[in-house]
Amino acid sequence: MLEVHCAQVLLGAVLFLPLLGALYAGLLGGCSKSVHVGVLNSALLAGTFISALVLAKGVFFDHTLYHVYLFDWIAVGGFKVGFSFMLDPIGAVMIVVVTFVSFLVHVYSIGYMLEDKGYNRYFSYLSGFVFSMLFLVLSDNFLGLFVGWEGVGLCSYLLIGFWYHKASANSASIEAFVMNRIADLGMLLGILWLYWAFGSLQYEVIFANIQGVDHRMLLGMGALLFVGAMGKSAQFPLHTWLANAMEGPTPVSALIHAATMVTAGVYLLVRAHPLYALVPELGYAIACLGAFVALFGASMALVNKDLKRIIAYSTLSQLGYMFVAAGLGAYWVALFHLFTHAFFKALLFLGAGNVMHAMHDELDISKMGGLYKPLKWSAIFMTIASVALCGIYPFAGFFSKDKILEVAFGTGHHGLFLALLIGALFTAFYSVRLLMLVFFAPKVHSLEHPHEAPKFMLVAMSPLVLLAIIAGFAEHPFFGFVRNAIHVPSFLDYPVPTWLLLALTTGLVLLAIAYGVKKYQRGMICKQDHGFLYKLLYNQYYIPQLYALLAQGFLRMGKFLWRKLEVRALDVAIDALAKIPSLLAQILVPMQSGNLSAALRWMGFGVLVMLVLAILSFWR
Repeated sequence: MLEVHCAQVLLGAVLFLPLLGALYAGLLGGCSKSVHVGVLNSALLAGTFISALVLAKGVFFDHTLYHVYLFDWIAVGGFKVGFSFMLDPIGAVMIVVVTFVSFLVHVYSIGYMLEDKGYNRYFSYLSGFVFSMLFLVLSDNFLGLFVGWEGVGLCSYLLIGFWYHKASANSASIEAFVMNRIADLGMLLGILWLYWAFGSLQYEVIFANIQGVDHRMLLGMGALLFVGAMGKSAQFPLHTWLANAMEGPTPVSALIHAATMVTAGVYLLVRAHPLYALVPELGYAIACLGAFVALFGASMALVNKDLKRIIAYSTLSQLGYMFVAAGLGAYWVALFHLFTHAFFKALLFLGAGNVMHAMHDELDISKMGGLYKPLKWSAIFMTIASVALCGIYPFAGFFSKDKILEVAFGTGHHGLFLALLIGALFTAFYSVRLLMLVFFAPKVHSLEHPHEAPKFMLVAMSPLVLLAIIAGFAEHPFFGFVRNAIHVPSFLDYPVPTWLLLALTTGLVLLAIAYGVKKYQRGMICKQDHGFLYKLLYNQYYIPQLYALLAQGFLRMGKFLWRKLEVRALDVAIDALAKIPSLLAQILVPMQSGNLSAALRWMGFGVLVMLVLAILSFWR
């Protein structure tokens, strides 16, 4: 069992080692590229992961909850919040996933960003991203969670727009930042409401006293917090930033989609599960939205040609699955899918980075093909990750994603189950489509010698390969680990025909895979007119265009109000008001003549006025 002092030191290491790396790399941000910056930051992340692993071991075997109170953070009147952190099974799972994936992404980035002029700046932002996520996860109160939440948003803005000389990167970073600020306003209102209701922002205080609170208040608080989760986890209609965020470096995409940023919304629902368990109608609405997003995201991936955007839509879809589980009360299942998804999704993005390097940053999969031989290891790695994503036994996705389907079916929500099943078929099809067009279809590109990634980058990906295969077998230990922190509803103990569900989903997924292989084994057949449905999916249901129209309308309205109201009315009124003091000054100038007799007369007049006012007030 860890001693208290040792646990505090390890918790401090988990939290502040990434910050140390971010500050050091930031100090050298304006200097010439220094390879040791990437090595140092990776070493610090290795120390962070080891510390997280030791702490998680203590929580798992000793059932110990760690709490560290550093100092008073804010103390204004009755409002007091400490700079304090805690580690329970939920936090332990999150810090292990975040630090492990982040460490591998840091190592991979040493090679991926080696030729980039902003190498030092990149590692500063990347380590700051990890620090913000860990601050969010380890905080023991909603204010600390919100600070980490905003830190993650800031770092994502910096990393998505890392290549700021590109207009598209600037636009994507601004879109992500603004859309998350819209959602964060809802979350902030929810946090303020929690403080108003409970007089505290500590998780322990709020969740210990939540039973006696009015149901409508809980519904409002939960809805406002969920608005924040919608923004971070890119749920409809705040989803458009996620695909556009692919403008950032590919390792950043791996980190955003696997361990940070988008997983924060799922973490928030799991962390606040005592609240959401008391408002099942809100939970059902969350599950319905999640099922819609699972189908919605997968459908757009069916026809997209951009390598990274296909994987991004896959993340959008899988987040929908997690929200279905959380909405139906199976919080540990949502956390388990977050856990397994992190490994194969990070592997997919890093593999995509290898393909991009080989193809000189080409992203259109219809212009690739024949890359299996020159990129054999990348092809194998991405195939394993795709099979895990499809949910084929014995890969990780089989255990976690099918468990969500089981929960939906076992609770009698057959409509949600059907939507998730169709989403699984779409997932299998677009995954095979990507693999076939990139690696196995006839060569389309004109490159003579595409090259595989450096060996150390492949080595950095190897642990993810292993976990994409075996992580699902941790289902029962994982369940036993988190059930101490998450109440497991009784419906999960109801018998459901598991074998029938597994046979149905696996059989249909295999048929979708076979159909995808047959359809794309000769490459993509181009057609002049793909039809209405194809255009609808390819253009993302025209939602970005709708948002652009709304933005243009808002801009035009702003210009109209500026010209007609501000310039012609408000400015004129303000200018008129500004002239009043000048006119009064001209009138009152004679009072300051410097003549003593005149001054005495004015004083006497003033005294007379005061006496009259005093008499009038007395008579009242």
